[in-house]
Amino acid sequence: MQLFLIRHPRPLLTSGICYGQLDVEAADPQPAAERLRALLPAGTPVIASPLQRARRLAEALHPQPLLDRRLLEINFGEWEGVAWDDIDRRLLDVWAADMLHFAAPGGESAAMLQARARDCVDRLRVSSVALVTHAGVIRALLGYWLHLPIGEWSQLAVDFGSISLLEIDHISQPEPRQGSSRPAAPAILHYLNH
Repeated sequence: MQLFLIRHPRPLLTSGICYGQLDVEAADPQPAAERLRALLPAGTPVIASPLQRARRLAEALHPQPLLDRRLLEINFGEWEGVAWDDIDRRLLDVWAADMLHFAAPGGESAAMLQARARDCVDRLRVSSVALVTHAGVIRALLGYWLHLPIGEWSQLAVDFGSISLLEIDHISQPEPRQGSSRPAAPAILHYLNH
């Protein structure tokens, strides 16, 4: 399966604000859509996060995109809408010590985000699909399919309005071994941030 991972345009938000699942506006999606359309095979289905910054780009790419809540950005709970500088430093240190399993108060962990994003992809039965989503989701999927530790995948640069192509062989892909959190064989990353 060709998995086209597309990040939404830049949010129209003051920098330094934690905005995970806040439904904030983004820059005009049309310029990104015009560029991205040329990189997608004709007839590629589009599935998007329902947050407007992703949904609007998906609507510019496809007349009837599907929306899937499993493609939402990570839920930062009580941190949503708060300046990063105003978040308790001790909690940020706890998060840095366990980036995979720590969840902000009322939020979710990176492991939870990765599990729901994987569930979305695992249930797809198409040869090609475009997911219009968020950096956290894209990083989590790349980390899982490329066998990267969280210290690497959480730091991947994913540009606003970019597209990355990951090829997954669902047919020959056996289920992960019991107790394993990754597929038996890695996928192929054809490009990142086009």
